[in-house]
Amino acid sequence: MGKSSFVIAIAAAALTVSVWAYFNRPDKEPPWPARIQGFAFSPFHVNQDAVAHKLPTDAQIDADLKLLAGKTNAVRTYTVEGTLGDIPALARKYHINVALGVWIDNHADKNTAEITRAVDIAQHNSNVVRVIVGNEVVLRGDIPTPQLIGYLDAVRKLLPQPVSTAEPWYTWIQNPRLVAHVDYLAVHMLPYWEGVNADVAVDYIAARLHDLRKAYPGKPIVIAEVGWPSEGRTRHAAVASPANEAMFLRRFLAYADRQHWTYYLMEAFDQPWKEQTEGAVGAYWGVYDVSRQPKFAFTLPIVRIPAWRVLAGISVIIAALLLTLLFWDSRTLKKRGRSFLAVIVYATATLFVWVIYDYTQQYLTVTSVAVGVLLLMGMIGVILVLLAEAHEWAEAHWTTTRRRAFEPLEIPAAALPFVSVHVPAYDEPPAMLVATLDALAVLDYPHYEVLVIDNNTTDESVWRPVEAHCSRLGARFRFHHVTPLAGFKAGALNYALRHTAAAAQVIAVIDSDYLVERRWLRDLVPLFREERIAIVQSPQDYRDGDRNAFKAMCHAEYRGFFYIGMITRNERNAIIQHGTMTMIRRQLLQSIGGWAEWCITEDAELGLRVFETGMEAAYIPKSYGRGLMPDTFLDYKKQRFRWAYGAIQILRRHAGMLLRRSSPLTSGQRYHFLAGWLPWLADGFNLLFNLAAMVWSLAMLCFPHKIDPPLVIFSALPLALFVFKIAKLVHLYGTRVGANARQTLAAALAGLALTHTIGRAVISGFLTRREPFFRTPKRTHGHALLQALAASREEAFIMLALWLCAYAVFTEVGNATRDLTVWVVVLLTQSIPYCASVIVALLSALPAAPAGIIGRAADMDAVAHAVLKAEGMDIRK
Repeated sequence: MGKSSFVIAIAAAALTVSVWAYFNRPDKEPPWPARIQGFAFSPFHVNQDAVAHKLPTDAQIDADLKLLAGKTNAVRTYTVEGTLGDIPALARKYHINVALGVWIDNHADKNTAEITRAVDIAQHNSNVVRVIVGNEVVLRGDIPTPQLIGYLDAVRKLLPQPVSTAEPWYTWIQNPRLVAHVDYLAVHMLPYWEGVNADVAVDYIAARLHDLRKAYPGKPIVIAEVGWPSEGRTRHAAVASPANEAMFLRRFLAYADRQHWTYYLMEAFDQPWKEQTEGAVGAYWGVYDVSRQPKFAFTLPIVRIPAWRVLAGISVIIAALLLTLLFWDSRTLKKRGRSFLAVIVYATATLFVWVIYDYTQQYLTVTSVAVGVLLLMGMIGVILVLLAEAHEWAEAHWTTTRRRAFEPLEIPAAALPFVSVHVPAYDEPPAMLVATLDALAVLDYPHYEVLVIDNNTTDESVWRPVEAHCSRLGARFRFHHVTPLAGFKAGALNYALRHTAAAAQVIAVIDSDYLVERRWLRDLVPLFREERIAIVQSPQDYRDGDRNAFKAMCHAEYRGFFYIGMITRNERNAIIQHGTMTMIRRQLLQSIGGWAEWCITEDAELGLRVFETGMEAAYIPKSYGRGLMPDTFLDYKKQRFRWAYGAIQILRRHAGMLLRRSSPLTSGQRYHFLAGWLPWLADGFNLLFNLAAMVWSLAMLCFPHKIDPPLVIFSALPLALFVFKIAKLVHLYGTRVGANARQTLAAALAGLALTHTIGRAVISGFLTRREPFFRTPKRTHGHALLQALAASREEAFIMLALWLCAYAVFTEVGNATRDLTVWVVVLLTQSIPYCASVIVALLSALPAAPAGIIGRAADMDAVAHAVLKAEGMDIRK
């Protein structure tokens, strides 16, 4: 790492620490009083559960009361079941009063037993100062209000202590009939559930108490629950956090003391078992955690994350390591590019550390750990894709020069080697193939032959005209019709290799639809004068982009890879070899076994094997030949399925070479092949994610009180990656491909439309070993509308399913929280690629739709020349 890189890294580290420090500024709040009025008291420990009736022992209850002795005047209970009925007697020796709770639900026999025991306890324990019959019974609708009134009247007749039932403030406002049957209002004041910002929550409580006093003048009010959770989902403006819990409670206690309110803090100890009835947030209302440790400072200034210095240090270390790897072989990056990477890396590392920290603050169960591991793996995958995209973005735009800038060479004709041009064909339109051969016939090159290998075409009327045309073109052109011939295109190329002229030193391959320029061989073959060069590749390009809007979209999408990705890959000798417009040394090709017939992307696989020998490739970003694009969306999808499936075949076969440090591949080559496939791997994961997202959404609909939306940060990461990739595409298509806004949008739509296809290919590639080879048909008729829609039926189904999930979750789950809102946005965002598929399919069914609506494609030779000349490379003769 050079001096400038070191300075940039230090500056980014300083900025990172500053951000941590800024968001963790100490906030001074009123100190916690020496003694408070009361705690809501549920003395359950780890693995204890009120719902399952796994109750704490008397010894555990006694220890909890001892901990609270001297810190509170009273505790509030909820039931007298089992050992919980012993609380008043145990509390008496610690001089703690009790607001005795009686649990009421829809089981009449249990209610009667609860009331009977509670009355007996209240009569025999003088420290029972009030009784609360039922907890939010009216709110939940457990029993009819008249039945609850009957219970209240019965208990009031039997006990001298004041009696009430506990309900939220608004339930009291809505039920004035209930007020006449209680001695005081036991009110729950929990602003979090109402989405109130913690900063104004105390004022909110004061205002609601004013409403109650106005509605029921002279009626005593006891705040039976008041608190704020330390963890949980954000509800509108209400953010659950330890800092907000500390701030709210300390402010409330100071205000309540001045107003002489009677209250019970919700609650003494965290209760993990409540997750099953109240959602995840239910576990985190305690002042002490489940291990009986204070969750925040009682007197010192409040810091959002007390351990922020440690976390900031970890963020810096992780970022520094990642940045070192990205800077390792990036000496041509400008300072602006290095700064861009530093910002992305440090921001990503900070986010990663914070997410892990935040998740580990929960009470982890086997289920939550399993879910956390899956989410962590997904987050790491998203981060890796984001960093790879950022690195390509920086290297594509902010470079001082190109290290491997190959330029066409001019050497005497006598020194040019003999080239054998191979043209594989299967069931191709004769007129198209004849045009390809005519272009080859006028090449400005002295020593070459052309071998046409027509394999497995059954219709003689298709291949006979081509055979006749080769005869007319002379001895330089040789036609071979072979059937049967195994191995698809690779089999045809291996057959051609076996029948190549002995004098040939270079093998050139083009697809049967390509019209090459006269100087193709003359400009590029001289690059083989360098012994280290084994492959010479020029871009795939197309000549029918102006035929209609669909083809214009495809053309815009294809160009990004050849004028962005291939240029950056060439810097580390890691290009993807393509099966057209490519050349390779014959001797090397034969020595490594020819073309791989087991792989449906035999071209890319061959290039990797060449690199494994230590040889190099040269990429010239100048178009020397143009072919035809798929005519229909279905063919477009099949072509990309083959490419993605073949990539996984290669990854599986060459995993050892790609992952081992002792591999003959350089670190740069291993990086580009793995990083280049990451977006496709991400598409496979994305397909699984979408299926899981729909299942999760259905679970939220079926069990709204048990299944929450995913944590916002896990939802936001895919959104962030999506936005980042769009920003990268817009910027690089404008600066490197010369695309206007419409062409950029078209490229984005076309690329997104293939997301599902690539995802299926990736998953199939890992689950199967071989898929049939699919050639891209040329000059076929466009699909009718229904056929085009049928080509995107899977995508349309998933799109509609995601839309329905988003609508149902938003309208049916209710209680809109930030997490839920973000989850709905995620579902809608995830539907965009599927929607793009339907749009592109519809366009493919409209062959008359003019290409002009997309915009005229830029002259890529001129764009490449202008960009690369600025970087020290001239590709124009």
